[in-house]
Amino acid sequence: MSVWEMLAVFAAGVGAGTINTIVGSGTLITFPVLLATGLPPVTANVSNTLGLVPGSISGAIGYRRELKGQRSRILRLGSVSLVGGLAGAALLLALPSDSFDTIVPVLIGLALVLVVLQPRLAAALRRRQEAAGGDAGHPDGGPALLGGMLFSSTYGGYFGAAQGVLYLALMGLLLRDDMQRINAVKNVIAALVNGIAAVFFFFFFAEFDWTAVLLIAVGSTIGGQIGAKVGRRLSPTVLRGVIVTVGLVAIVQLLVR
Repeated sequence: MSVWEMLAVFAAGVGAGTINTIVGSGTLITFPVLLATGLPPVTANVSNTLGLVPGSISGAIGYRRELKGQRSRILRLGSVSLVGGLAGAALLLALPSDSFDTIVPVLIGLALVLVVLQPRLAAALRRRQEAAGGDAGHPDGGPALLGGMLFSSTYGGYFGAAQGVLYLALMGLLLRDDMQRINAVKNVIAALVNGIAAVFFFFFFAEFDWTAVLLIAVGSTIGGQIGAKVGRRLSPTVLRGVIVTVGLVAIVQLLVR
């Protein structure tokens, strides 16, 4: 890489770390930049996945206050997400990219609808459960959330663009908690999924670009702290607006690339 390309990758890492901590979709910043430097798509993808792991950890640390009291939830959702992330990493090396690329915009679009309608849908779901004589629902979302997180994490291990949007949509609908605490869990889950995928790539795929990995790692670590400070100050309504905006940009970029 030239000096200017290295600066561009570093800046993309900062941007990705920031937006991943707030919403997700940071891959849509770093991945095109890596391709522009001349890296092959698969090399760019695996290098990006490994480089973003420190940023996810940084974002999770930045949200540590909102993580209090959520250990059991993280263990439950995290174990399922690890399985999904490992499966997605294996699929990346086994399947042609077209297998997932065609459905990704649809998944993100559905996630955005869920994010927008989440308050009304969640309230209606709880009213129905209470009318049926049940309580307000499973504290960790039950089988529906576990299945959704497994599927979303499989996609996250495969490519990861807008996986945070999918996580926020699912947990926002099925968990009885505020968006900031849910966002904190999302950052931990993203770190786990990116981490397990990166370990898989390390052992089964040797073509990392270590310059790109280092630049994104440093940049995303800085961005994770920025994102935690910014994201924590957003109201639930504004946070949903940011999620929808980022998700729409993700759909457009995926459709035209």
